[in-house]
Amino acid sequence: MSWRMPHEGDAHDRTWMAFPREGVTLGDGEAWREGGYAAWTDVAHAVAGFEPVTMVVDPSEASRARRMLGSEIEIEIAPLDEFWMRDFGPTFVVDDERPGVLGAVDWIFNGWGAPEWAEWSLSAQIARFIAERTNAQLVSSVLVNEGGGIHVDGRGTVLLTDTVQLDPRRNPFADRQRVEAELARTIGTTHAVWLPRGLTRDYDEFGTNGHVDIVATIASPGHILLHAQRDPEHPDFAVTRELRAVLEASTDAAGDPWRITDLPAPATLRDEEGFVDWSYVNHLVVNGGVVACGFGEPEADAAARAILEDAYPGRRVVTVDARPIFARGGGIHCITQQQPAVTA
Repeated sequence: MSWRMPHEGDAHDRTWMAFPREGVTLGDGEAWREGGYAAWTDVAHAVAGFEPVTMVVDPSEASRARRMLGSEIEIEIAPLDEFWMRDFGPTFVVDDERPGVLGAVDWIFNGWGAPEWAEWSLSAQIARFIAERTNAQLVSSVLVNEGGGIHVDGRGTVLLTDTVQLDPRRNPFADRQRVEAELARTIGTTHAVWLPRGLTRDYDEFGTNGHVDIVATIASPGHILLHAQRDPEHPDFAVTRELRAVLEASTDAAGDPWRITDLPAPATLRDEEGFVDWSYVNHLVVNGGVVACGFGEPEADAAARAILEDAYPGRRVVTVDARPIFARGGGIHCITQQQPAVTA
């Protein structure tokens, strides 16, 4: 078999999500919890404007999900303890030598490095559940990894970070060579661009320790969109400049240098927990469109939409308020997972 993870901009069959359920991640207090349910619902409806959406729902939330999602969103019932579909769900792959065959990579998921607060045993089974529902061939992996920890161009290149795949809480015996070999086997990449770290907030207690999908994404082969913090008062001012220098010194799998476009951060620097990691990089590319994060700053949100429209020509960009999602540890890309279209 010769598996390949397609670029996110390739045609999709659908997007998969997971509906929130009560617990540490959703948070305490009725108003706060309702904000989480509403944010996931808003993203689902935005994506459904472009392509089908299937939502995995814990049995305890079935009635709420049906009421909030309506008939527009397909529902699958399965036990959940987390709801970041990008990270515990399957990473879908195709086999160019076998048209019509869909694969589903089942990474080992341990709650982003087995922190004391995390519960993940139920969600760790969802990749297999979805593989069965989609008639995908299961591709089991020995790597502790999450979908938010990788980005590909579909032509052999993968972006990743030292602090995720080489995290001793995830893969204590891994080195770059072993990680790259496993990625070559499972998603077909031949060239890895290792970033040294992610954004500052991502190293807090409830962070992922440096997911790449909040830092940089490959908009199209040869073109990277990079989070840019312009305010020197924010620690990511230095971080994003370091990351730009690393990318400027690297190439893609074809050996070509990157064209790098900055996606400036919104003006807000802090919330009640500290420096924010609000990032427009954490968007989802869908059929004919882009679902972008919004942060309640009309000027910054509009500027980001303009950059995304230029980066993804011919696609309509819609903005969804992502602040309730970021307050829980991620963004729109983190709660979605695309299933590529395959044709026999």
